Amino acid sequence: MSIARRLAAEAMGTAFLLAVVVGSGIMGQRLSGGNDAIALLGNSIATGAGLAVLIFLFAPISGAHFNPAVTLIELIEGKMPLSEALSYIAVQIIAALVGVAATHLMFGEVLFAPSDHARIGPSQLWSEFIATFGLILVIKLSSRRSANVVPVTVAAYITAAYWFTASTSFANPAVTIARSLTPTFAGIRPDGVVGFIVAQLIGAYVAAKFSAWLIGSEAKR
Repeated sequence: MSIARRLAAEAMGTAFLLAVVVGSGIMGQRLSGGNDAIALLGNSIATGAGLAVLIFLFAPISGAHFNPAVTLIELIEGKMPLSEALSYIAVQIIAALVGVAATHLMFGEVLFAPSDHARIGPSQLWSEFIATFGLILVIKLSSRRSANVVPVTVAAYITAAYWFTASTSFANPAVTIARSLTPTFAGIRPDGVVGFIVAQLIGAYVAAKFSAWLIGSEAKR
């Protein structure tokens, strides 16, 4: 598959992922009558369903990373050349911003505006470490059974992680950057972005090392 087609798949998948996350957050908030639990329920179900479809569609073309943390792990493990990984990451970030802008246009919001939703402090950073650690662990271990189960396991994990993490499981640097520019339910205040991304990258790296150790010890038996 040509690099152009792979990048197009990453762009389309990432843009739609942000449309699902932000759009369902807006819809949930507007229809919930101020009940954040109902809004989050709608947001999490839509995100899980959207992820399952997007991974199923685009995984055969680009691997369906939609996430710089996933791409960086592929680079570290020698599964992608540097130039390709950097291209993936650039496309993911740009497409995430496009997804937010497209969603704002659908709902009559301003194209971009900084969020005022504070997500800062040690508990939030720890949540993002856990969320991303879990995501990479799910990807690594479920893909060993069958590539066909990955859309379901990832979607199920993210749906659950919306609820069991204090941060509602961003687990994705591109998503974090883009969500800092939406003043809606799914947003994150810009001053929380760097901390989230650092926690996500550390969580992804630790999960990759841990899963490699698990798989390695299994192979030796």
